[in-house]
Amino acid sequence: MTLVVNDGTPEMRGLLDKGRKRLRNVGVIMLVLGVLAVAFPFATTIAFKTVIGWLFIIGALGHFYGAWNADTPTRRGVDIIQGVIFGVIGVWLAFLPLGGIVTLTVLLAVAFILHGLFELVMGLWLKQFPGWKWLMISGAIAILAGVLIFAELPSSATWAIGLLLGINLLSSGFSYLMVSMAMGKVARV
Repeated sequence: MTLVVNDGTPEMRGLLDKGRKRLRNVGVIMLVLGVLAVAFPFATTIAFKTVIGWLFIIGALGHFYGAWNADTPTRRGVDIIQGVIFGVIGVWLAFLPLGGIVTLTVLLAVAFILHGLFELVMGLWLKQFPGWKWLMISGAIAILAGVLIFAELPSSATWAIGLLLGINLLSSGFSYLMVSMAMGKVARV
């Protein structure tokens, strides 16, 4: 692993400062969203589910567009079938407030575990910066959140998505701020 050292050149200082500012801004946004999600877990669950539903609806429109422009009947048929499937799932998630929450809760648990693993790897990759341990802690929290969701199913479906999404956003935002401050120390050297 390469150790990042500030050699004092304006280019290096600029790179470190740019990276530090990006991490700080993302960290602050994640903290604000995390506070809102923890304060309103059920509303966050419904909002999250609705956004996912609209993404499926947009995907359905993409498949129908692909069917319209398909060059073979087989391709046209496949795109129409995929568009119908995406559309039904999208309408179910976007327009039925409580429909699909358990399924999305399971998917969120898997996503948290994968996100936690990613942050652990990212923490090891940024080991040359003093704040790398915060990413490791954040990764461990994300994995723990995923495991907790699985442990409380199906009763956790109404609050788990919002609450745990908020906790994950808070821990990630805090860790990004800590790495940003550590990068600032390196930039000043």
